[in-house]
Amino acid sequence: MSPLSESSTTASAGEERSARIAVTLFPVLILAGGAVALAAPTAFTGLAPWINPLLGLIMFGMGLTLTPPDFAVIARRPVPVVIGVVAQYAVMPLLGWLIAAALGLPPALAAGVILVGCCPGGTASNVVSYLARGDVALSVAMTTVSTLIAPLLTPVLALWLAGQYMPVDAGSMAWSIVQIVLFPVLLGLVLRLFLPGLVNKTLPALPWISVLAITTVVVAVVAGSAKAIFSAGLLVLAAVILHNGLGYALGYGAARLFRLPIPSRRTTAVEVGMQNSGLAAGLARQYLTPEAALPGAIFSVWHNVSGAVLAAYWRRRSAPAVRDGEPVPAAVTE
Repeated sequence: MSPLSESSTTASAGEERSARIAVTLFPVLILAGGAVALAAPTAFTGLAPWINPLLGLIMFGMGLTLTPPDFAVIARRPVPVVIGVVAQYAVMPLLGWLIAAALGLPPALAAGVILVGCCPGGTASNVVSYLARGDVALSVAMTTVSTLIAPLLTPVLALWLAGQYMPVDAGSMAWSIVQIVLFPVLLGLVLRLFLPGLVNKTLPALPWISVLAITTVVVAVVAGSAKAIFSAGLLVLAAVILHNGLGYALGYGAARLFRLPIPSRRTTAVEVGMQNSGLAAGLARQYLTPEAALPGAIFSVWHNVSGAVLAAYWRRRSAPAVRDGEPVPAAVTE
């Protein structure tokens, strides 16, 4: 999903409305796509070469939505950004490793679960933070930072943790992340900077482009992992639910430990619990095995379902608003 930034003066009501609808329908579309791919996997095996280009398209869309005020948040409020990013890259990789060991997952699936944890935050987290009445500007800043440092941290962490189960070519993986993530984001940023009028006209369509792209990625991965799903699908689903749920809880706990305001706690929880699992699936399929891509595919479905439920719950609870990065006092304590 494309990030939604309250700090961006050019963000339109159409973009916000489109993003809200897209994130609501996304779980339905991705569930339907996964079911069709599972029922007729051979019909979709030809999509496999399109996985990385589609991931690059999603990252390009993320770059198009970023503006200078989004980066100003990082300089103006570095502490909550650092807390969220450190929690992202400390909590989720180690959780993946612990869950894989506790459930006794086969090597390929264990490596896949860990790789999901080693990836940056998912762009859908920005919209979920918005729906949950979180700190959206902070969410965009956290996603941006975790994404930009992914070419360094993701392969290093994968080599350290997933490498215990399968060989990991960290150097090649890093270069792939640069091509799939960094270059497209930077290209989007440049276009937004030099062609703002043209880009603003396309913003309402970006969430739908991202939805179609990630759904296609999931269909391709599920089609390539159909046998593994039938043999170990429930075990992987249990691992994904634990990984995602504990990520929310520990992310919220880390933000609360450092006494961040309630909107920032919600945002940190969402940022830590939601991963760029499409990237994990693509990297796993390229550098590990098709079975190792299965956790990423299932995580792509589950974290959007759980994120929508969590956002709906928090949206019903009062929370302080955020104005210029500062919380307005509220009557509720979480």
